[in-house]
Amino acid sequence: MRLKCFLLLTLFTFVLLSVGCGRFLAERLAQAPNTYPDWIKRTMPVYLDVGSKVLTNFPARFIEVGPPAARLRYRVVEPRDYGLSFSSTHWQERGKTWFKFTFRQKLPGTPTPYTQAPRGTVVLLHGYSLDQGRMVPWAFRLAQEGWRCVLLDLRGHGKSTGNRIHFGLVETRDLSQLLDELARSGQLTEPVAAVGESYGGALALRWKSEEPRVRSVVAITPYTELPQAVLNMRKYNASFVPAFLVKAGLNHLPEVLQANAAELNLTTVLRRTPVPALFVAGAEDAIAPPENVRRLHALAAETSRLLIVPQATHEALPYFFNDLAQPVISWLEQAATTAGRHEAHDDTARSNSK
Repeated sequence: MRLKCFLLLTLFTFVLLSVGCGRFLAERLAQAPNTYPDWIKRTMPVYLDVGSKVLTNFPARFIEVGPPAARLRYRVVEPRDYGLSFSSTHWQERGKTWFKFTFRQKLPGTPTPYTQAPRGTVVLLHGYSLDQGRMVPWAFRLAQEGWRCVLLDLRGHGKSTGNRIHFGLVETRDLSQLLDELARSGQLTEPVAAVGESYGGALALRWKSEEPRVRSVVAITPYTELPQAVLNMRKYNASFVPAFLVKAGLNHLPEVLQANAAELNLTTVLRRTPVPALFVAGAEDAIAPPENVRRLHALAAETSRLLIVPQATHEALPYFFNDLAQPVISWLEQAATTAGRHEAHDDTARSNSK
């Protein structure tokens, strides 16, 4: 029986290879994660409890973006005191460290001096195959500091549409169109910052390199080269999938996306445009290891900063608030102060020219 199964598997693999499994797998890598059937969606070793139906307090809005056309869902969290509190625990199970993070907030929140005059706008970018709900704790924490926060389902994620993702080659235009929409509705207060984790952290860095309105970036667990990140995810989350099949798909991915292979890597982006950013790595991250994040930090602008958090895994790192909250807040405040000085200088220059 085992021999028969082996022969069938061998035949199946041969057929896949003969009909171009590389192209097929590349199409799957680019397929919108929210179109995958539930049975193949990954189980994350992180439980995030923010309370039931918390997002119903912030109406969902939609914007049409493109090309290619997609409809993105977003929400705006205004600056208020939400009384945010949190607790965490972790344990070992099936050879992995599992975490549970519990956040509680008081809604609708108490107005603060920043409610009518936000310090700026922070766009929060979630990771691959996730949605805006994973960034909710950051929305409340940063809103308490006076920032208007925008939660977003990226193209092909959550309740947004789009048949394919483009690993930043298209998504940065989506994000700039979102800023345009916020400006039209009177909800864009500069300076603009981007805070993202994993896939979202990579998008934040790429977006900053293209969009002058983005003054500050916090990149939590960003990847360096896309192929290596995908292979690390396979090893950590889907080791039953043969590595050679994934590599075949990665080889065809630039063709599917009609892109230069190097342009899919953040190292290419930062060599071309070394933007300043706060880089955050987890000491126990198996998908975007600290040494990889160090490489990005070395390529970034000299004013960039690197923070490595002990005991943090890839999925859990964004919620290590005891380690992250103050450095992130300080980084955003620094950008806001710098933006204020630039505005004052511009005003003076305009006055002197009259």
